[in-house]
Amino acid sequence: MRRDAPRLLLPAATALLIVAAGCAASGAPSGTPRRTVAATAPADASVPTAAAVTTEPSTPASTAPPTAPPTAASSTSSPPPTSTPPPKSVPTTAPTTSAVPSTAAPTTTSGPGDLPQTDALPAADTPAFEREVSALWAGVVAGASAPALPAFFPEQAYAQLKQIPDAEGDWDDRLVADYSLDLAAAHELLGADPREAELLGVDVPTSYAHWVPPGVCYNSVGYYEVPNSRLVYREGGVVRSFGIASMISWRGTWYVVHLGAVLRSGYGGVVDDPELGAGTPAYSSTC
Repeated sequence: MRRDAPRLLLPAATALLIVAAGCAASGAPSGTPRRTVAATAPADASVPTAAAVTTEPSTPASTAPPTAPPTAASSTSSPPPTSTPPPKSVPTTAPTTSAVPSTAAPTTTSGPGDLPQTDALPAADTPAFEREVSALWAGVVAGASAPALPAFFPEQAYAQLKQIPDAEGDWDDRLVADYSLDLAAAHELLGADPREAELLGVDVPTSYAHWVPPGVCYNSVGYYEVPNSRLVYREGGVVRSFGIASMISWRGTWYVVHLGAVLRSGYGGVVDDPELGAGTPAYSSTC
């Protein structure tokens, strides 16, 4: 019995590759149509045919559903860390505040007459009294009371002093009116050009000063009174003088209250005891 040589069975896919390789190696000229030769294996139930050959993947197929490539929205991978820029420094500007008009009441300067009385005895050598004397002299030179009012007893002080109806009216209608008349009368003593006259001073007899207690002359508070001081001046090269009938105190300062006379016999200006030279103060007890 002849033993046939063993037959080498190649898979159909391998045979196809060999046929393809042989066609490529034969160097068929370009442009010649290629024939595809399908190798057929003998009918053997154990050998699969080309149509039945399936190529198995190198890795087992996964039973999980295919996963779509990650998108930027669904990616779970963390992005590279980014450094947070430092906050920009923004120059700050101080808020501008507009000036608000003040609603506070304006301050008012109170005069000495608005304050209560004291029992201080005035002195005649203070700057305050010297200013009063200068104001009195200005009134004599002008022959009017307006410039001389700083030397006169204050209206507010007179309202505190007197226990009479309408003390302010009495101060204005009687005391200041008489003061104006007396200044005009003294003005006549200064000659043709009153501005040429020179004030030398006021002689105040402090030893004649006395305390007038409350209740006297319709007064509600006490005060000091000094009579017959002398205003001394030079006119035309000659020293002259006249009297200041009465000065009274308020808070340690002398003020004129009667220039020409305390009591009057009629209407008109009065000059108290005009004399050549400095004259001599005379004592009297008045209130």
